[in-house]
Amino acid sequence: MARRRKGRAIDGILLLDKPMGVSSNRALQTVKHLYGAAKAGHTGSLDPLATGVLPLCLGEATKFSQYLLDADKAYESTFVLGSVTDTGDAEGKVLEVRDASGVTEGDVRTALQQFEGEIEQVPSMFSAIKQGGQPLYKLARQGLEVERKPRQVVIKELQLRAFRGGDKPEVDIYLACSKGTYVRSLAEDLGRVLGCGAFVSALRRTRAGPFSIENSVTLGALQALKANGDLPAIDELLLPADAALGELPLVCLSESGGFYIRQGQPVMVPNAPRDGIVRVALHSGEFLGVGEMLDDGRVAPRRLIVTEG
Repeated sequence: MARRRKGRAIDGILLLDKPMGVSSNRALQTVKHLYGAAKAGHTGSLDPLATGVLPLCLGEATKFSQYLLDADKAYESTFVLGSVTDTGDAEGKVLEVRDASGVTEGDVRTALQQFEGEIEQVPSMFSAIKQGGQPLYKLARQGLEVERKPRQVVIKELQLRAFRGGDKPEVDIYLACSKGTYVRSLAEDLGRVLGCGAFVSALRRTRAGPFSIENSVTLGALQALKANGDLPAIDELLLPADAALGELPLVCLSESGGFYIRQGQPVMVPNAPRDGIVRVALHSGEFLGVGEMLDDGRVAPRRLIVTEG
């Protein structure tokens, strides 16, 4: 017999504006505690240095977190030129200092053009990518360095927002990119092209898939609501579980079709997409989960919402 989870059976997606200095897992556990949720998961970590959009899935919404893991992201970041650190950010040990006083805004604009479109990145040793079951950053903290294979990522938009010259010029950028893009690696690569080194001093995620920073809530705001005993207001901040799936085609079923697909049986759908993953809902609007179209026009269940009772 499966052991029952402790906590509330509450489902939905919270858009958290993660604060600086807090790990994604710590933020997740704090939110899980505030909601008293039985189950919670995040959708791809943000470095403790970084702030911004961190979608957190509660309850049944955790079944669809992969779609946010795979989603495009957008960031605002500040790079400092003239130094190289072992972590690629301001928290690392300075390994090398170079003269960057001669770098101009035009130099930066020209160099950034090399990173637009499909590029290869070598992940930082201080990334969360696992090798041999261990996150790279744990190996790095042990003084170890291992070979990392380059990964293909796509920089869909790259803008120079501001340039502040001087002995240590600062560059403000905006980028929209595919999953798996490392902003620290981008800073380091830009520094190599400019010949002066660079690291990230500030990083803010402004978008994750369909979700933007404007719709995110801070931990402080959540804690204030909880302190006031306003649990309904906290619950109202949750988006429905299918909010992350807006790009998937929608397939609607009758009540009887919904009954059979909940039993694990494929259901015939007239005029449905020929193939691929689809959202599945009843004609009444109730979201059932995610299905896959079969060659014969039926939709088969893949990840379904389990409702109480």
